[in-house]
Amino acid sequence: MAVMIILSGAASAAAAGTANTASLDLNVKSAILMDSATGQVLYENNSDEALPPASMTKMMTEYLVFKAIQDGKLSWDQTITVQENASLQIGSRVFLAEGDKHTVEELYKAMAIGSANDATVQLAESVAGSEEAFAKLMNDTAAELGMTKTHFINSTGLDRADMPEAYRPTSIEGETVMSARDSAILAYHILKDYPEFLEYSKIQSFKFRERDKDEVVNYNWMLESNKNVTNFKKFAYPGVDGLKTGHTTNAGNCFTGTALQNGTRLIAVVMGVPGGMNDGKRFLETAKLFDYGFNQFEKKTILDAKASVPEHETLKVKKGASKKVEVVTATDITILVPKGSEVTPTVTEVTPVSDPLVAPVKSGDKVGTVTYTYKDPATQDDKTVTVDLVAGDDVKKAGWFKLLLRAIGDFFSSLFNGIVDLF
Repeated sequence: MAVMIILSGAASAAAAGTANTASLDLNVKSAILMDSATGQVLYENNSDEALPPASMTKMMTEYLVFKAIQDGKLSWDQTITVQENASLQIGSRVFLAEGDKHTVEELYKAMAIGSANDATVQLAESVAGSEEAFAKLMNDTAAELGMTKTHFINSTGLDRADMPEAYRPTSIEGETVMSARDSAILAYHILKDYPEFLEYSKIQSFKFRERDKDEVVNYNWMLESNKNVTNFKKFAYPGVDGLKTGHTTNAGNCFTGTALQNGTRLIAVVMGVPGGMNDGKRFLETAKLFDYGFNQFEKKTILDAKASVPEHETLKVKKGASKKVEVVTATDITILVPKGSEVTPTVTEVTPVSDPLVAPVKSGDKVGTVTYTYKDPATQDDKTVTVDLVAGDDVKKAGWFKLLLRAIGDFFSSLFNGIVDLF
């Protein structure tokens, strides 16, 4: 079981990321590389600047549609009637007309694979009633997920001026912006909460309607499955199966990608890559990040599961057959470290659920937490991880007679100690 790593000292992380820019030779406005299992940041450069994300905005729409389905508000086979707002969208689209009928899954595939603005807007309205109400939901969800440099005005990432005039938000100001870190955080939650999303994002192409002459082609040219496609094979990267591209004039070229290799899944974000929409440079920049992560780092367990905590091997128990119980860590701490590096965590705090614990206590019961700190060997940030402590054995509740004898013993022991203290 993975534990989420909490960073302290963001300034040093940013400095470390900036120092690494020359070695990676990235041509971007901002970038970040993250371990999808823990949220550990392996590299960052200007990752907290809020920038136009273009269609990477749709990751939040994708997340919220999955949530609506999970909550029973929508179903994949539910038929949706297209409304005016969706029919008026420009840019990437599947040319929906007002009154068309499509299932939620059909619209979702158009959004996830073809970045269709019209399908995205229709799904947003189906979840929240209007796109403006959906944008408010997006902002509320961003705050809940810890995305601090993000602001949404619509479901698509289009600039306000490119939205149908009658449907531009009146209660939300500004333009959509998102930092590279926030984009990675959003991708982290998509992969953690709805991993089945990858079943859509990895599809190379599909026909939206049977009568359509052409298929909707995935804008993610990095998909590993493109390795035999003539136009895309130079961009195909081992293990890539998501997530979302983005392009507008203001945003430049953006991409949030994820790749799985040898049990390690990474999330990479590049924003503001110069060049044309169809030159593929954003994928080449992303490949530099993936190369860095997969080639320079290795997984290392710095704390084993079921390990005792030095000087805290037991916790006190009252009303039990024993006055103490052995405790061990519930999970391990496994992180990515530069190859050949060593990391030693230090115990900073042990907190029992109650002090003392109250019998009966069963083996495996959560009895507290232990907090560790360590120095990240890649960024030199101080990191904090909290792990549950569980009972290593059973402590049954003592019978009344044993408790009575113990109380008498404790009384005379305290009385004796009090007399000794007099002298």
